[in-house]
Amino acid sequence: MSTGLTLKGGQHAVLLLHGLYSNAMELQFLARRLQTAGYTVRVPHLSGYSVLSANYARTHASCEHWLAAAEAELDDLLEKYETVSLGGLCIGADLALVLAARKGARISTLLLLSTTLYYDGWALPWYKFLLPLAYYTPLGRLYAYEEREPFGLKNEQMRRLVSAQMRQMGVSSVGASRLRSAGLYQAQRLIKMVKKILPEVAQPVLIVHATEDDMTSLRSVQCLEKNLASTRVERLLLGNSYHMVSLDNDKSLVAERMIAFLQTHGG
Repeated sequence: MSTGLTLKGGQHAVLLLHGLYSNAMELQFLARRLQTAGYTVRVPHLSGYSVLSANYARTHASCEHWLAAAEAELDDLLEKYETVSLGGLCIGADLALVLAARKGARISTLLLLSTTLYYDGWALPWYKFLLPLAYYTPLGRLYAYEEREPFGLKNEQMRRLVSAQMRQMGVSSVGASRLRSAGLYQAQRLIKMVKKILPEVAQPVLIVHATEDDMTSLRSVQCLEKNLASTRVERLLLGNSYHMVSLDNDKSLVAERMIAFLQTHGG
């Protein structure tokens, strides 16, 4: 298994998947709160998907590679623990949805944070729809989208910290400072895959989303609620956060709701 963050707890394990070209730092707060509540938590480092430094590989893995790496982590937990729940943030939530469809009843619950099924947030540039298309041109493959304020954060103190991390290291608590077009293209491929398999996802689902999400609007929530097969879907809408709900002003509320959901539906 690949390295990442693993916090030992009880016999109910929770696999959390961070966002594209990010790392375990963005889910560390939630992971530690879950461990305190008695759960074993793993936030893995996935080859071709996770980023620990600004000098991450210029060659990019496909979304199928991302899924295979995440599924290997999930299978390891399924072998070792009595019950397993699955969650993710942003594109990590998309990965979790595909794996939930594959594993069926073996997954106890799903925790979906800032699920991204549409790149339609208010802070994205006007040319956002052209970014994946750059993948098809030689020069476009070298293009990288520069992350910019608010970095998915309404909390100004966290925003200043992330800005300093990106300037100094090229990577931060919310991920890499630059997102290359190849990765964005693979993310779009994954999103198309997710929309097709939503009717196969039947586990109890907690949907957490900010009303002012700067990357993906409530349209993603509406898509989930309309198409998921699950009869047990809870929704938590946050009024004091942007996209990075695991680090922003409402992070304690998010942790509390995740724990309560697991305690109710995770057996």
